[in-house]
Amino acid sequence: MLMDMFYSATEGIVKHRQRFHFHEAMLKINEAMHKLWKNQVEEKSIQSSISSWIMNLPFDMKAKEWLAAEERYKQEVQMKNILPAVADKFLVDRQAGERGASILCFDEIQAVDVFAIVALSGIVSRLLSTGTVLVSTSNRAPKDLNQDGMQREIFLKFVNKLEKHCEIILVGSEVDYRRQIAQRSVDKVHYFWPLDGTALKEFEKMWCRIINQAGGEVTSSTVPVMFGRTLEVPQSCNGVARFTFDYLCGRPVGAADYIAVAKSHHTVFISDIPVMSMRIRDKARRFITLIDELYNHHCCLFCSAATSIDDLFQGTEEGTLFDLESFQFETETEGAKLRRDVLAEGSVSSGGAPAGITSMLSGQEEMFAFRRAVSRLIEMQTPLYLEGVRSLHPYFQRKYQSFKNCSYSASTVHHQVSH
Repeated sequence: MLMDMFYSATEGIVKHRQRFHFHEAMLKINEAMHKLWKNQVEEKSIQSSISSWIMNLPFDMKAKEWLAAEERYKQEVQMKNILPAVADKFLVDRQAGERGASILCFDEIQAVDVFAIVALSGIVSRLLSTGTVLVSTSNRAPKDLNQDGMQREIFLKFVNKLEKHCEIILVGSEVDYRRQIAQRSVDKVHYFWPLDGTALKEFEKMWCRIINQAGGEVTSSTVPVMFGRTLEVPQSCNGVARFTFDYLCGRPVGAADYIAVAKSHHTVFISDIPVMSMRIRDKARRFITLIDELYNHHCCLFCSAATSIDDLFQGTEEGTLFDLESFQFETETEGAKLRRDVLAEGSVSSGGAPAGITSMLSGQEEMFAFRRAVSRLIEMQTPLYLEGVRSLHPYFQRKYQSFKNCSYSASTVHHQVSH
């Protein structure tokens, strides 16, 4: 909420600004790294041919070795420059030669695995060195983000850089302000439970009402995801979509899919949500990520569930969890596999990212994520949240921008004709 308020306050004041949520940022970094890596692999093939050509030149061996070493050095420099080059893509569309700092808002920064630590370290270091103003939120102090000790040396350098350049502010409170807002307002019914005849009838009536308001015909459609993939939407109509819980959370899909759904649909219906515990933690983790993305994109959400929001997550103490669905790990080399499928094979080919990527979250961390999801589900039913859907959701922002462009074109034509 604080990040929402800060980012809104900079509109019209700060020209160069961007905001990313952790999942979306990691996916963009992964995609950009893959493109650069692919280009460098192609260049490497050319350079290999150059090296062979060098060795066949009519020079003495020392000269040939010097030239070959020079080519190897160039390749190494190119590989080291991948992260800085990716970081430059986050510098908010600056015009060539233009000066002045950008603001990058990075919501819910995490250190969930080796890739996240290495990528964040390289990219944040680059951004801070270029004068970018970084405003970030996290659920822990920076030094406590990596409790499993992965890539400790790189992580400590990253933390030192943050502590040197950023002011770290503890915003600690036991008060759930989302609940307070909900208690003071009359919520519209968007969450139907339990899964019995009465609740399900009300859920279906709401679906029919929203579809009638949207107009048009309910059809299946596909939305672009990332890396050339698409996701089928079984029922959709003019920005409204409907899914079952198992379709979105019972299959190996991840943050990229949920971002695609959230960006394309201002209203989402999810039916048959079960009570969740650590026993179905893969589904629970996907559901938490799904709620995160629907909330971050300010979607209107309707649910039918087995129990109330407060009883939706039933935590159990079952030790360390492996969070393999927090975001996807896909490249052309890996055949667009999900991160967990790559991990199951235990290796990544030379064209992909580093091998052995493992993310561990304790049961305590999981329960924290559950509580945040519950809090967000409660807020998503409040009038304050719902009133913002039409102004904040990308679907309506695109329509508004298209209307502005058309109005500007019509005004320009009229001006030319009158003269």
